[in-house]
Amino acid sequence: MDAMTTTPSLRRHNLDAVLTRVWDEDAFTASDVIAAVGLTRSTAIDVLDELTARGLLAEMPNARAVGEYSKGRPARRFAFQPGAGTVVGVDAGRGHLTATVADLRGTTLATSRLTVDPELDSPERRRRAAEATVDAALKRARRARTDIVALCVGVPAPVDRAGRSPIHHDGFWARMNPGFVDTFAAWAPVVRVENDATLAAVAERTHGAAVGCADFVALLAGERFGAGISVDGHLLRGAHGGAGETVAFDRVEGVGSAWGLAPRCVDAAREALASGTLPDDSALRGLDPATLDAKTVLDLAAGGDAGALAVAREVGPALAGVAAMFGSLFDIERVVVSGAIAAGAGPIITAAIEAFPDSLHLPAPRIVASTLGADIVSIGAVAAAVETARARALDLEAFALPEDRARA
Repeated sequence: MDAMTTTPSLRRHNLDAVLTRVWDEDAFTASDVIAAVGLTRSTAIDVLDELTARGLLAEMPNARAVGEYSKGRPARRFAFQPGAGTVVGVDAGRGHLTATVADLRGTTLATSRLTVDPELDSPERRRRAAEATVDAALKRARRARTDIVALCVGVPAPVDRAGRSPIHHDGFWARMNPGFVDTFAAWAPVVRVENDATLAAVAERTHGAAVGCADFVALLAGERFGAGISVDGHLLRGAHGGAGETVAFDRVEGVGSAWGLAPRCVDAAREALASGTLPDDSALRGLDPATLDAKTVLDLAAGGDAGALAVAREVGPALAGVAAMFGSLFDIERVVVSGAIAAGAGPIITAAIEAFPDSLHLPAPRIVASTLGADIVSIGAVAAAVETARARALDLEAFALPEDRARA
């Protein structure tokens, strides 16, 4: 990355302020910018001309040409150029890799997915698989590596401020994050590696159930619990990237482990089958306990199967314990149950709300289901890449002034 150290601070402030204001605008005039940012007309026009020269804006036909102005000097019109750069979001999950190529507003251009066998995994295999998946997505999007201005990877491991994961006793974190910040350093001027639950939180605050909420937890709740925590509008990371790690649930009464809602549903269903307590008309009675999965249980519950509903509700107190712990520690307003499990989590959430302990003292956080589905980490990775590109745009060589590019 080439930092533009010659940009005076006041001018940089004005450029940043205008760019932030117009990033999501399709068409605007200097008067719109003046009203929003408070610049003089000459400064506003100067800034708009520079952003146009950098390729981030384009000048559009003037207001008279499109029938919006009839007298006097026609207003110059501009539009942000989302196609001026490309961002990439990667969900590097334990058993899959998903790469999404998007424009500067996060609109998806192409996606590529690859299933990996976690039993045959190694750091080198995972690096190669990630590169191949991103390359495939770029090819589908008809973009090149040189078009990328920001890339974000989400991994099921703690990630520190430098994009690296701490040592885990069995090497799992090193396999999940085998130095992706180095792997993609040659691909993009800005590479961001984050914990997957942190990216779920980015997705929820950008597009989901936490829009406008400063204090919340995005709880990836499928196979294992993982938490992306926002307090006072800031995502928590910790010294080693471990904020939101849930091994402490082993010692929380009523929760007992970091296992998520899916295995808890399966265990509860198998116990009900073994005990013979299911209603005679429950479809669960005819299922093989060995092949039972949480989706089946929750789909039956959504269809009104009384036995499946009872099983789902048995899981509620564990979710209540998780939400109560986060509420007590961080005084959050909302717990968003996220990931694929969220689609069928309604009965679990209802039971969790009913099981909330009275001894929390603070107002209990609301528990809500995400609407972003199984691709939430991908959505968050793209949103984080856009955030990074937006914050760093004026420092990127791709958006340098032509004379600065010529000198580089």
